[in-house]
Amino acid sequence: MAQVLRTVAPAADSDRLIVGPSGFDDAGAVRSASGKIRLYSTDFFPPVVDDPAAYGAIAAANALSDIWAMGGEPDVVLNLAGFPEEWEEPTLSPIFAAAAKKVQEAGALWVGGHTVRSQEPLFGFAVFGEVEENQLMTNQGARPGDLLYLTKPLGTGSITTSVSRGEASDAVVEEAQRGMAHLNKNAAHAARQVGVKAGTDITGFGLLGHAANLASASGVRLLLRALSLPFYEGAAELAAAGVFSGGSSRGRISLEGRVQVASSVPEWVAGIGFDAETSGGLLLAIPPEQQEAFLKALPEGEVATWVGEVEEGESLVALG
Repeated sequence: MAQVLRTVAPAADSDRLIVGPSGFDDAGAVRSASGKIRLYSTDFFPPVVDDPAAYGAIAAANALSDIWAMGGEPDVVLNLAGFPEEWEEPTLSPIFAAAAKKVQEAGALWVGGHTVRSQEPLFGFAVFGEVEENQLMTNQGARPGDLLYLTKPLGTGSITTSVSRGEASDAVVEEAQRGMAHLNKNAAHAARQVGVKAGTDITGFGLLGHAANLASASGVRLLLRALSLPFYEGAAELAAAGVFSGGSSRGRISLEGRVQVASSVPEWVAGIGFDAETSGGLLLAIPPEQQEAFLKALPEGEVATWVGEVEEGESLVALG
């Protein structure tokens, strides 16, 4: 897919284009006629949990996050959905109702969408937002000395895989569902308030993949501290037993040469780092002089964990 996107980038060249596909940012950014920066993103996926309402809430939170990861505010969404013929109102209504609550919580308007019949169920949104140019966060803004903070635990790949196998406990699944459905809104507001310029949300490329994109675009080295990484309850045990999504092995292959894992790092930690996350947290590069202000700006109940720092050097990620 990276090769395909490289063929799109030249065609997308325009004076209006602020952020296009070449940097693997979370959303496209285009200057409007009014001078404001408009943000555009889309995200949809098959069910990662069994509960229809949880699926709808998670899909909405996941799609909305891309706009906050760019420093903006979502204002309009369109649903993208495909469901099997046998899925009827008792299953579909909770999906749409829970998603609608999340869209409302985000302060956005759901103005329509498109739904088709599909053998594989899929649900998500195209999301449109806006950001002031001086508040835009991208993969290019990390600087040596910045401190790396992560706003949600890791391990949803292992947990959702265990759900499909019927291996996860109810308590583990419920905690992960709450985390995945939690909006990145407040964390993004805190980052924007203190002038953070670099950030991304942790989703399909996994922690190490998104960190590698941040390192490449910014021309810096990211040092991630394995002992500081936060994990959902039960994720460590599942990962230690070898439970990962297919994204973990693909991530290792695609990131060869861009990620260095120290021999002291447990294999299960590296496995989660390479694995895809669903509706993960924000990875933010916080200037050290703004660290205290950022943490104070987080509302009660919001968590941000220090996970490393940005250094000068070759554009790669070191997990140690």
